[in-house]
Amino acid sequence: MPDPSRYVTSTVPAPGARRPGGRPGQRDTRRGAPDACRYCRLVTATTTDEAFTRTSRVIEDGDDTLHYHEAGSGPPLLLLHGSGPGVSAWSNFAANLTPLAEHFRVIALDMPGFGRSALPALDRAYPHIAADAVVRLLDRLGIERVDLLGNSFGGYVALQSALHAPERVGRLVLFGPGGLSVPTLAPDPSEGARRLGEFMMAPSRGAMEAWIDTMVANRAMVDEALIDDRMEMALRPSAIPNALAIFASLAAHPDPVPLWARLDQVKAPALVLWGRDDRMMPLEGGLFGFRRLRRAELHVFSNCGHWVQVERKAEFERLVIEFLTRPAR
Repeated sequence: MPDPSRYVTSTVPAPGARRPGGRPGQRDTRRGAPDACRYCRLVTATTTDEAFTRTSRVIEDGDDTLHYHEAGSGPPLLLLHGSGPGVSAWSNFAANLTPLAEHFRVIALDMPGFGRSALPALDRAYPHIAADAVVRLLDRLGIERVDLLGNSFGGYVALQSALHAPERVGRLVLFGPGGLSVPTLAPDPSEGARRLGEFMMAPSRGAMEAWIDTMVANRAMVDEALIDDRMEMALRPSAIPNALAIFASLAAHPDPVPLWARLDQVKAPALVLWGRDDRMMPLEGGLFGFRRLRRAELHVFSNCGHWVQVERKAEFERLVIEFLTRPAR
């Protein structure tokens, strides 16, 4: 293992003050909707500038820059976020960081080309490049073995990491994971993927709202402030070009054997979580891939879309903690 002290690790300044967004006091008047956006209340309570700065870290080695957030102590748990312009570890997991950090040393990585991590040359399909980055991060932090939690595209990277370096991966938590899903019954591309593509080709607030609408089953989980925040991040200069280049690498460097066909080679036990009403990665597409995992269990949430960690936050955290802390079998 390389000596972690060889590398430069520092704290990154917090982003600029967030705009409040939305209309103060605005209420969702639809039947059954909560008085306020539950997700945004949770984020407001935990994603302050001080919290961002306190947990923010960066490791630099020449042109290689990896940014991540770290909190807690105990067994290491690495969080891998989903894809899309402006997406980062913080945007995906800020509200889950503190509860998980009560049980684990949580490391939430900005995958290469997202957030504040540099985008390397895309000479291979992106999941292979990101899996290499996972191993480099573990080496530089002096971590021999880690549990991986991957959301959407991060689930793809988690599975690729488990295949690439099985000796470094303990257990897997995958929710709405890419790579595992096969569009056997649902349209291809999915509604969520199509809306995401439309936003990247012609960015607008309306297109962002249409994309985010496909992420949740209950639209009341999203308010104007969240739309504002996602628009601000997505319109940063490198966000859309990086996302387009990352997606293009999948077509430019296709795997000879798709990931779903190699899932029986994954040795790590896996907990797979899915929203029954996921319009980004439809549930039925994941059943074939799940069947190929040798040591896996599946939990499906009703009335839940792609953002399981948002719509079923408490249940999500409870299941993750229980799975990762149960005795090995």
